This record gives sequence, C-alpha cells and structure tokens, in this order.
Amino acid sequence: MQTRRRSRSVSEPPVQRLAYPTGSARRDAPTTAMDFEQARFNMVEQQVRTWEVLDQDILDLLFAVRREDFVPAAYRLLAFADLEIPLGDGERMWAPKLEARVLQELKLTPNESVLEIGTGSGYFTALLASRGAHVVSVEINQRLSADANAKLARAGIGSVELANGDGARGWGSATYDAIVLTGSTPVLPDAFVKQLNPGGRVFAVVGERPVMRAQLVRWVAPGALANRTLFETVLDPLTNATTPARFEF
Repeated sequence: MQTRRRSRSVSEPPVQRLAYPTGSARRDAPTTAMDFEQARFNMVEQQVRTWEVLDQDILDLLFAVRREDFVPAAYRLLAFADLEIPLGDGERMWAPKLEARVLQELKLTPNESVLEIGTGSGYFTALLASRGAHVVSVEINQRLSADANAKLARAGIGSVELANGDGARGWGSATYDAIVLTGSTPVLPDAFVKQLNPGGRVFAVVGERPVMRAQLVRWVAPGALANRTLFETVLDPLTNATTPARFEF
C-alpha cells in the first residue's frame, strides 16, 4: 500500500489507529468466538449509515464482500471496528466508513475502468471490482501486493490487474473513468487529471497535516474540471507523493 477520503465540507471524527505489534497481547481484541454477521450488521448500521452512506447497493456490497478475509489474521476479530488496521511496514487499512463513503462518492457504473493507487489489503480493490468492469491497482510494497493478490483470488474477485510499482505521480498512459488515491498527497499531480476519460473523476485526500481535504475532481469538458470538497480528514501520504514547491530566500 502506498500509505494511505457535497458541496459543503464535513469534518471526519478522529479514527483510532492500532499500533500493536503483530503477535503481541492486545487488550482491546476480543478473546471469545465472534458472530461475524452480527458484527458486519453493526458496522453497517452504526458506522457506515451514520456517515451518510445510504446507497443500498453499496450497503449490500459490504455484506457480500467479506472484509474479515482481507485483514491480517492477528486482527481478524477487529475487522468491523472503526479503526485503521495495521498491515505491517507502517501501512494501514482505511476505516470501514471511509471505504463505503468513497465508493458511494465515485458513483461507479458497470463497464467503467478504475485506477487505484495503493492496493493495501486488497479489500477496497475488491469493492471497486464489484462495482466497475476492470480495476488496475498499483502497490509499491511488494509484500502487500502479493498478499492482496492471494486474497483476491481466494475471494473469487476477477477483473483486477495488480501492479507492483510507484504510482504516486501517475501510472502508465492508459485513461480511466475513475482514479482513487488511497494515501494523501500534498498536491494532486496533473498526471492523474490527464488520465481521466470524459466524465471521469479522481478521488484524493489533498494537503498536509494538520489540514487535509478529501476532494472529488471531475472532468466536465476539455480543459474544464469541477473540484468538490467532500470532508476533512487526515491520511498518511503516499510514498513519493508530490510535494509543493517551497519558496526559499
């Protein structure tokens, strides 16, 4: 994962992050058997719906794609918690409500193509593939890319092409209907805008700590873009993300 969200701005409540080393004792982790379906239902009703995700197709998809199969085994019992779950190497999964909200904002339709920068666990890749025709997902961390590939295969998710490399400033020369950056970027590179098909859109969290804004940039006409701020949040930046030019005396 290259570390990795309206017309009015909405601030996102802070999301707790887990920082326990894998294999260590975790005080917050449940120790008894878990009813995954009840936990999934609670996630949708208590986290996702309350974050303005009301598209029934999206909600149904959260029941169909098993999130617990994409989280590291050590955190499987926390798969439905409002947390950024560690993936190792300093990387984390998005919180469930963010995954659902971004998917809703993209408004993907069948036969659309998607470029994802930062595969991570592969879960959001699976959600994208379940909404669009073909997903190209680029991951700079080779271990994460390999793990995601195995999980996507086990889940029977097709129409996905995984690539291992640095996509923080664009990827290849193909164009797409939707592009998603799963880590923040201080500035949005023009390369992504140039890779949009007519009517295409880019989701990116733009800015630097402590102020970052989730934005949806849409192609509306040749040379014309519409930029909408969705909400405020904080994400770790993509590896090798474009940084703004600094004025020096």
